[in-house]
Amino acid sequence: MNILHRSLAVAALAACTLPASAASAASADEVSSLLAAADHYRMSSENMRVETLVSVSNADGTPDKERRYTVYVQARHQSLVLMKSPAEKGQKVLMLGDDFWLMLPGSQRALRITPMQKLLGDASTGDIATLSWAEDYSGKLVGDEPCGEPEQTCQHLSLAADRKGVTYQRIELWIGKKHHEPVKADLYVQSDKLAKQARFVMDKPAAPTMVTEMLLRDQLTSKKDTRVRYVDRKEQTLPESWMNPMFLAHNPGLE
Repeated sequence: MNILHRSLAVAALAACTLPASAASAASADEVSSLLAAADHYRMSSENMRVETLVSVSNADGTPDKERRYTVYVQARHQSLVLMKSPAEKGQKVLMLGDDFWLMLPGSQRALRITPMQKLLGDASTGDIATLSWAEDYSGKLVGDEPCGEPEQTCQHLSLAADRKGVTYQRIELWIGKKHHEPVKADLYVQSDKLAKQARFVMDKPAAPTMVTEMLLRDQLTSKKDTRVRYVDRKEQTLPESWMNPMFLAHNPGLE
């Protein structure tokens, strides 16, 4: 039985054995299993290369900008983002635990940044480079609620960050009750202000296997829509040397 099937089995058992009135009493292990199942729709392995296309639309629906990124998500909270579009080509973002660095072409110094720093539109560095709810958050199961289009029954989880380096300190997450796929999320920053609302697009809504897109709507300033498309995913483990900001700064042609 693989990781996803084990997670779904535990999550399904939790859903069946807990009535709605007792949902908030779900154990930490049960919530963690639900989050692991939801995570698997976005990342099927600890070490992945994800080709990502980010596009921004104005409030009136007209297109604004588009950028391409190659994202390497690695075990132990490590990620590397290579920027591929002509306007940003050669830039890199490295995440090691709670620390983020930006490497610029022509510079041999790595600049410290925050996970909230924008890449494009409403997609922040943390949105692109970090993808694990089960590892970064704990919380409670609020209960069953209607959600999604067409309307479906979801399990509502209220999550609090366990690490300081995550982009959002609180997340209200809704996952499908039957398959435990992510459906939508309200994303809150440290001041507990609602920063963004996310919607997740699945490959096959009736029998989902992966998230193909994440749609972000800014709730603080721009009100623009940002579409994050996961164009291609492959398992790939990077050399350990790539996970060093000094190495990246001194190897500008790294691909």
